[in-house]
Amino acid sequence: MLSRVANNLFWMGRYIERSEHIARYLNVNYFSSLDAPNQLSQSRQFVLRSMLFMVGDPEEDESVELDEEKVLYKIGLDPDFPFSIINNVKYARENANSARDLISTELYEAINKFYHFVLNYDADSFVKNGLHDFTVNVAEMTAILRGKMRGTLLHDDIYSIIMMGVNIERSTQIIRMINAKYHDAEKSRGSYGDTFGNSFEWTTLLKCAESYDMMRRFYKKTPTSITTLEFLILNPNCPRSVMNSLNQVYDHIKVLDPSKNYNKTSTAFLVGRVRSEFAYKYIEEIEEDIQSFIENILESLSEIGQKMEKEFFNY
Repeated sequence: MLSRVANNLFWMGRYIERSEHIARYLNVNYFSSLDAPNQLSQSRQFVLRSMLFMVGDPEEDESVELDEEKVLYKIGLDPDFPFSIINNVKYARENANSARDLISTELYEAINKFYHFVLNYDADSFVKNGLHDFTVNVAEMTAILRGKMRGTLLHDDIYSIIMMGVNIERSTQIIRMINAKYHDAEKSRGSYGDTFGNSFEWTTLLKCAESYDMMRRFYKKTPTSITTLEFLILNPNCPRSVMNSLNQVYDHIKVLDPSKNYNKTSTAFLVGRVRSEFAYKYIEEIEEDIQSFIENILESLSEIGQKMEKEFFNY
């Protein structure tokens, strides 16, 4: 396999996963605000700023009045905004086209259907009353794509490359969500007599990560900052957690690099080191300085991604 083609498969997985997380963040934040327990979390400006912050385009000036339709269009269907859902889906399909002979017809057709759904979605309808329909369909179609990957591809090096991309992107997006909701919880601190640790934003974060029900089952209590962060970062059995994603990445790297030799310059060594750090970390250590932890883990994930490309794709 050409290194360029392998790189295309890796980024196909990343773009598919990224589009789903952005869609879920839009959906959950917008509709959760309708029954939020305080005025600030119900504020449309607060929600729109949170959306822009999560996708990496924050509006720092608090005096600026954001236009709801413009913000939704920008993140959802704006072809000129590089991080929009429509561009992520376009990039996923372009990468799939470059590796067409290595993936199944069923997977390619599902990607093609996804692409045409997003490309032909009416922008006026989306910004006025189609947010729920659009984001739910994006989330469902990406779930179908992951099913096609698992169910129609050989579980060999090609599958491992795609799933490395999926899991690196999943851990990155979960951390970005945590960063955005931490930022929101700080802004809403004390606005309704609630503490930072019991902020409504932690419940919203769990719903963004599709982990609310399982977190309640695991802890048997209302989400707090400690339990939410522990579940989404350290719990190896939560499919959306950073720890679980790193475990998956490590397993797939070993398919591509089965060498048992000790090599501290390899991607497997770096992933193993980061993974081991999480395995023996107390959540209280993380909560002491969440912002520094978020910056460090995003830097580590970026380093892992770059090392993967250099080692396996010669980029």
